[in-house]
Amino acid sequence: MAVPDSTVTAVTCRVYRAPINSGVAMSFGALDHRIMFLVDVAFDDGSVSTGESWVNYPSWGWRERVATVAEGVAPLLVGRRFTDTAEVRDLLLMSLTRVARQWGAIGPIYQAISAIDQAFWVRAAQTRGLSLSALLSDAPLPEIPVYGSSLGPSGVTESAERCIDLGLHAAKVKLGFGRETDERNLAAARNVLGESFRLFGDANQAWSVADAVSMAPMLRDFGVEWIEEPVSGDDPADLGRLFADSGIPIATGENLYGADAFTPYLVQPGVAIVQPDVGKVGGVTEYQRVVAAAGDSGTLVAPHLYNGAYAAAISIHLAAATATTPWLEWDIRPNPVREPVDHLLTSNGTVAVPQGPGLGVDIDLQHLSPHLVQLTEEAQ
Repeated sequence: MAVPDSTVTAVTCRVYRAPINSGVAMSFGALDHRIMFLVDVAFDDGSVSTGESWVNYPSWGWRERVATVAEGVAPLLVGRRFTDTAEVRDLLLMSLTRVARQWGAIGPIYQAISAIDQAFWVRAAQTRGLSLSALLSDAPLPEIPVYGSSLGPSGVTESAERCIDLGLHAAKVKLGFGRETDERNLAAARNVLGESFRLFGDANQAWSVADAVSMAPMLRDFGVEWIEEPVSGDDPADLGRLFADSGIPIATGENLYGADAFTPYLVQPGVAIVQPDVGKVGGVTEYQRVVAAAGDSGTLVAPHLYNGAYAAAISIHLAAATATTPWLEWDIRPNPVREPVDHLLTSNGTVAVPQGPGLGVDIDLQHLSPHLVQLTEEAQ
């Protein structure tokens, strides 16, 4: 995608963090803070465009990302002129992925590149006076259905009631905490939500194939439509065996880097949904490549979203621009770093798609939760 011909003058980071009081646990560990890692790209025309990198895990991940952006990414961009998003992507991938393989850190490199790529795509939309979704599609949707995420492993009844209060029609229960706990939580969710409410599950790679197969009858009894990342290691062949033995549709992809990594999953008949994360996969460019590949195989695309306001806004636009996206994930727990876009959630179980240029929404970081801290000194 063409961008204004101008020179990058600076690439800098901002980190925002707030403590978690309500508990956000996965089968592999808990989050202790909400965090948003922003990368600002400044140009010689005075404009600045921003993208967001995923840094939820580990707790020190934001420190690594500061160094990667400041010492790895910025020197490649500052002082260079770019006319196309593809130029930026190709330069960064060519320069950094070989180092990443030696480092054993392909994920952090793609996560850093994701923020840069987002910033250039938002700039391309802004300069054309279009929303990002309108830049990506001739007929973007004005609103997207959402499903409530983060039910469990504790407080499931309260979280399910929250889903109803928000007007949602679908929710996802965290699983992988032992059969007894998982069954109790699914029962609690179904009891509150009722039989007509759509229910999904997410095991965060907690099970072996045999464990997942043994859980399938219980998932089916509670009307779980699909299970996300059920198997440890997320090997495509394992997912194929699970589907063959259980018949439960599978969702996966949040931990894949680059569109090519999705290829072996898209040929598995059991993988019904792929879930690229725009803050991980390589930004808008790689996300769109995943969409194209998934379209060829008839696989649905539903963005993984467990980030801050910028990633949320971009994910909304990507969902609106993708005909094969049935819904958007929406974490129903308090999230101070997402607050600037929370007003986009409607009372009808959807999120409104901003219509203004670029992100189309004013992300005001000056009037956020008093619990939110900008880690300025460490991030510069």
